[in-house]
Amino acid sequence: MRLGFVVKPLARPELKSHDSRRWQNSPHLTVSLAYLRDVFGYLKSAGITMYRMSSDLAPYASHPDMPQFRNQVEESATELAELGGTARELGLRLSFHAVAATVINSPDPRVAANAATDLTVLAAILDGMGMGPESVVVTHIGGTYGSPQAARERCVHAIDALPPATRSRLVIENDDVRFGVRDALWVAERAGIPVVFDRLHYRLKGWDEIDEQEALHACLRTWPAGVRPKIHWSTPRTEWLVEDQGADAAPKARQTRWMYHSDYVNPFEFVDFLRAAARRDRSDRNPPTLPPFDIMLEARAKDLALAQLRRDLARYAPELADQLEPAAIP
Repeated sequence: MRLGFVVKPLARPELKSHDSRRWQNSPHLTVSLAYLRDVFGYLKSAGITMYRMSSDLAPYASHPDMPQFRNQVEESATELAELGGTARELGLRLSFHAVAATVINSPDPRVAANAATDLTVLAAILDGMGMGPESVVVTHIGGTYGSPQAARERCVHAIDALPPATRSRLVIENDDVRFGVRDALWVAERAGIPVVFDRLHYRLKGWDEIDEQEALHACLRTWPAGVRPKIHWSTPRTEWLVEDQGADAAPKARQTRWMYHSDYVNPFEFVDFLRAAARRDRSDRNPPTLPPFDIMLEARAKDLALAQLRRDLARYAPELADQLEPAAIP
């Protein structure tokens, strides 16, 4: 089991995840790849082999009104191939997550077309790096637009219309408000793509429609044979925040929204989840084989949270710590 983190290494704040210059300064994918090479060096030293790259790696590449940025992937072919070779040598599992504005099922043709271009650019980067099929592009079903059923059907049609190379890397994630696990499975079955199980989103949206372990197993079974599935994990923020109202007023308390990701992972909740998954796999009358899967941590403390979770597992659940790939570095 691999643990991964998202985009920005907080243990090395000087490292940049992508070329973030504005369009007036002609940012480019080749600059992002140079930054990414340094991030890969950090991943090697930290013993981390799973990483979500910034979806802005190719700046403005899908912007409909800036054609000067459209050919970055082709212009960076040599650099992509070289960095992909480094990623394979290090055994990295890489992925993307499309931004919230990537709404593939939008009834607005312009928005839907832009979303398809976004996904195609991200998939082309992974192809240019020569990454295997476990390197995927994650997206959501999108908006409901007054009819969840029509929205799901529109998502399937949009996926079917994508170039085969893009569609082969696409996975759907259940979300926290509109479309739960059953919705994601419905789309996945018809579009022929896998589902990433997001545990925080499940707790917010899907808990009343399907058992958690049933949901996990159903999502894992959507992945092709020979491709290790992955899931997303984060702990919700549930604490109350106290705000100073000034000298003439009492402090005011407000609760954070549960959909916000916490800084770190609650290790006991994490351990209980994995142990429950293993128990269910053994106790079913006709148990399906639970495939090995990787876990992308969506904690706000990123690589710091990953390192802390490794230490917590070594202390509280050594049998799970022993399953980590590669072996945890103290």
